[in-house]
Order: sequence, then C-alpha cells, then structure tokens
Amino acid sequence: MSESLHTVSRGVVPEAAAGQDRPELHKAIQEFVDAGFAGIQLRVHDERGEWVGSAGVRKLGEAAKPPTNGRFRVGSTTKTFTATLVLQLVADGELALDAPVADHLPQFGLDRRITVRMLLQHTSGVFNHTGELDPDGTFVPGIPSVGQEWVDNRLRTYRPEELVRFALSKPARFEPGTDQSYSNTNYTLALLLIEKVSGRSYAEELRRRILGPLGLSDTVAPGAQTEIPGPHAHGYYRYEDAGQWKVVDVTRQNPSLLPGTGDLISTTQDLHTFVAALNGGKLLPAQLLAEMRRPHGKLGYGLGLFVQDLGPDHGGIVVHHNGSTLGFGALMYSAPDGSRTLTASLTSGDAAIDVMQVFPVALEKLVKEVFRDARPAEREPAQA
Repeated sequence: MSESLHTVSRGVVPEAAAGQDRPELHKAIQEFVDAGFAGIQLRVHDERGEWVGSAGVRKLGEAAKPPTNGRFRVGSTTKTFTATLVLQLVADGELALDAPVADHLPQFGLDRRITVRMLLQHTSGVFNHTGELDPDGTFVPGIPSVGQEWVDNRLRTYRPEELVRFALSKPARFEPGTDQSYSNTNYTLALLLIEKVSGRSYAEELRRRILGPLGLSDTVAPGAQTEIPGPHAHGYYRYEDAGQWKVVDVTRQNPSLLPGTGDLISTTQDLHTFVAALNGGKLLPAQLLAEMRRPHGKLGYGLGLFVQDLGPDHGGIVVHHNGSTLGFGALMYSAPDGSRTLTASLTSGDAAIDVMQVFPVALEKLVKEVFRDARPAEREPAQA
C-alpha cells in the first residue's frame, strides 16, 4: 500500500443530552480525525450534563460514523480495574500492600523484596514481557507485540503463567523499589494474585466486585476471545515489513497476551460509570483511594492511576489512565471527586501519521477543553 497520507475526515455525529450543542467538543474530536485517526467516540460528563459524539468512520471505505455506544479494546485502562480489585482485597484484609508477592505466588521464585505495592506502581523491576525500551531508546523485544511477527501470531492464545515465566527469564531492570519502569508483567502478576487470594478467576472476581455492583453490562474480560461483541468500530495497524508498508484490519486479535494489564473490552458509558464511582469513593475506603491516587516516581504513577496537574487555568488536578492496543486507544479522565469525566475511544486507520507527535497535541487540547474552568461567558462579570 502507498505510504501517502490518507486521512478520512467525516463530520461529527453528536448525541448531546438535553439538546446541548458543544461546538468546542465537536472541534476537539474532529482534530483527531484530521490528524489521521480513523475514528473517535467521546463522552463527557460535567456540570452541564452529558455530551456524546463521534467523528470519522466506523470502518475504512464506508461512510458510517463510529457508534457512540460502541465497544472497544481499552488497553492499559484495564490496569485501573485490576488495581481496584487488588485494593479491595487489601480492604478486606486478604492482602497487605507491603507484603511479599512471593508469599502468595511461590511457584515463580520471585525476589522476596517485591511487594504488592511495587507491582501496582511499577517499581518491581520485573521485565516487561511485551518488550522494553532501554534508557538510550533501544527496544529490547519481548513476546512479539509489534510488526509482522505480531500480525502473524495475533490470534495465538497465551497463558498468564507463560508470560510471567518469560519475563522472569530476563534480567531484572533494577533492584526492587529502587526505580520505576512501566511493565505489563506487573499487572499480569496482579491478576494471578487476585485469582490465588480470591479463589476465583479474574473475570469472576471482576464481575462480582465491580461490573455487577456498578451495572457495567458492556464491559468484559474476554480471555482468549478474539471478537469484539456488539457494535464496534474497526481498528487498523499500519506497519513496515521488508521495506513495504502494510495495513491490516486488526479488530480481531487475541487479548490473552495482556491478561489483567490490557485485555478488557468496554464502552465510554461503562468507563464513565467506573471512574466516577471510583473517584466518588464508592469502590474503595478513603485511605486506600488516597494511596491509589498518590503519584510516585518519575512516571507520576500511583496504584493503577496517573495523577496530572493541568494548571489552575485548565482545571487543576485530574486522575487518569489511558490505554492502547494495536488498532485501538482509550481515554479515561476524571476530576478527583468524580464529578467531571472524559471517556473516549480512538481507532487507527491507514494514514501515515507520527502518533507520538500528533496524538499528544490533540489530546492536550481535548483534555484542557473538558476540564478547564467555566467559559468566559459563564463567569461572573468583573466589578468596576
């Protein structure tokens, strides 16, 4: 396929609640499509109510827009669900944050200095089974997660234990607790910890503790299921192989490569309900929620959540965890009290775009638009 830029730019379909017309949100999501993403769906909850809309296309070559109730792969947004389950077990007295993980999972021969807390805040030093970036930017490959090798193996089923053993066959990145490095394996270990302590599968415990109580009927832990159930947009992967650029529809893929760390399927509505309930104190005791949202280290990462200061003119502190798998991206942001949220799904297309360059620009505009203080027209007039 030609490397030339091919951007499908369509109009925005709003489904604004109470007849709201939010041109600033129309514009913000259209910028993602204009930058080369195939599609986006957005849901905003704030003091003005709910706004839902989409831009771009559901599938390349077709005119239909992404469904605003569509399901999608949420990638690493999964980590917030997993961390919440672990912290609920801590609240129940079944786990201790600073206890050795090896006490519960002795079969792996883990360094006894690695604690439950270190898994959740990425300070264990365990190698990332999907690959690592060295400090000089060199990629150290893991189990195939990019390129032609991943495309050829994207329907393969992995077992969590297999992924952990692979990671532990690699040298540790650093001594436990001495540094911070984002590793998917930390959360696959957390999944195994949840299963061992609870005596139930991860999917069962997720339904029992989070999905059922909150009514999240469109969120699933798919295991090795390759299809996305229900309405959904298609995601594409553009990559270079042997000097040729290729584009593949990767909507069907086996998420068992990322158990507990990037495998969930959800909707913008369910992500809103979850993150609002979490930050509203409905899922965890106040002390553990505070621990979860205490940023640590160079990543500013708490226990399954990032904490970011947008500045006084743009809404101040937000907590979030975005995610991506090849073809799909997810956004999940919340005010600290859960009163304002932004949840979204992005799909890649066949455009030759530098995601690391265009995505942060469009994302910053969108987040600041949603979380900034009242518009000038809504503020109290200045006194003479």
